[in-house]
This record gives sequence, C-alpha cells and structure tokens, in this order.
Amino acid sequence: MNLFFYCGLIFLSGYMINMFYITVLYHRGLTHGAVILSPAVLKFLEYTGIWVTGLDPKAWSTMHRLHHLHSDSKDDPHSPVHQGVFGVWVGQYKSYKNIISRILDKKDPEINRVSDEISLELSWISKHGFSNFPYYLHIAVGLLLAFSFGSVLLGFAYVLGLLSHPVQGWMVNSLAHRYGRRNFPTNDHSKNNLWVAYFVFGEGLQNNHHAHPGRAKFSFKFPEFDAGYWMCWLAERVGILKINRF
Repeated sequence: MNLFFYCGLIFLSGYMINMFYITVLYHRGLTHGAVILSPAVLKFLEYTGIWVTGLDPKAWSTMHRLHHLHSDSKDDPHSPVHQGVFGVWVGQYKSYKNIISRILDKKDPEINRVSDEISLELSWISKHGFSNFPYYLHIAVGLLLAFSFGSVLLGFAYVLGLLSHPVQGWMVNSLAHRYGRRNFPTNDHSKNNLWVAYFVFGEGLQNNHHAHPGRAKFSFKFPEFDAGYWMCWLAERVGILKINRF
C-alpha cells in the first residue's frame, strides 16, 4: 500500500470523526434535539468536543440557534446576504469568538437565554481565553506525523481531516444560503445545495432543515441524500443516541 492510500485513510477517518461530532452530536443533538443524547454522552461531549473539532460545543450550538432565530437578517451570525459569499469565511469565525465573549460577559439577555437552554458548560479553555489551543495541538500532531514518517502530505491529511469545519461551515453557511433550490417557503434565503449536501453529510439541505429544524433526517426526496442521518441511524443501533421520532 502506498503513501497516498494511508493519507486518504487518515483524512477520511478524521473527516468522519469531525462530521459525527458536528452534524450528529453538535447540530442534530445538542442544538435541535433531533437526536436525544444521554447525560453520559453530553458529559463526554462537553469534555472532548473542543479538543476533537476545535469548536466549543456550547458556543457552536448557541451560534447556530442564533442563526435560526435571525436567519439571513442583519442579526444572523453568518449570512452571505450581509457578509457576501466569501465574507462568511471570516464572519463565522468572528461571530464564534464574539459569542464566547458574550456568554462569559452575561450582559446580553438573548445570549443568556439561548445559551442557558444548552445543557453544557463552556469548556475550561474557552472560559480562560485559550479556545484556539486545540487547533495548535492538532497542527503539532500533524507536524509530528510529517517528521516521523517523512511525509508532509501525511501531516496535512491528519490536520485537514479533523479540522475541516471552517471549510464545511463556509460551504453550508454561504453556498447553501445563496445557490440551490427550495422545497419550502421559509422566511430566509436557505437553499438545498446538493453538492454541499453530498460533501457535508446532508448539511447542504438548508431549506429542508430550516423548514423542519427538529427533524433528524434532512433529505425529503431524490436526489437529496443525507449521510448524516445514516450516521445517526448507526449510532442509535449501537446505543450512543436515540433518534427523536415525533
């Protein structure tokens, strides 16, 4: 087996882990309750989430709930309508950091209400201003892999797989609110972007999701495909969570 095989395997493994945390645990579970997480899984998520993905689960979920409350309005934390397609890349990062500060400040009634609904605490490193540290740690591991095996590509595969959310987030928050089709007349610009959905495990089906945010399965009809739902289905089979079938 050659180097490219191992790089691909490392990248895909990291990408799958990242997607499971973000689309299943953070998004469908913690944010919307579309899948039910046990207290033990919630505690595990509180301690491991930021270290695995680089994103604090409470801050991410607060930002995403604000996105739904103010979708594509001036108060949306990330919208191509107000920030531009490429401006969302920087906008989502600034909003995430700003939300951590506002949660800690406790002076914003809306932030307090939204964040209090999320049954986790901010991570210790977010509370103490070190929320970027997990990124540095993963980069250090990537460098270690690169030097240990004499392959920069191997290190890149590790880092890009696990820390792929900035790209995923930009694709969903920007492209899937600008380009695509609509199944439902929501009061925003959400679209079903099939290419984004294929790459980001169903997350590109934004119009479907904004119309039915509590639904674990984002797809409604062919050729829509939601790989994230099948992750939920598999996780339910092994007892990690329960899909909320209401």
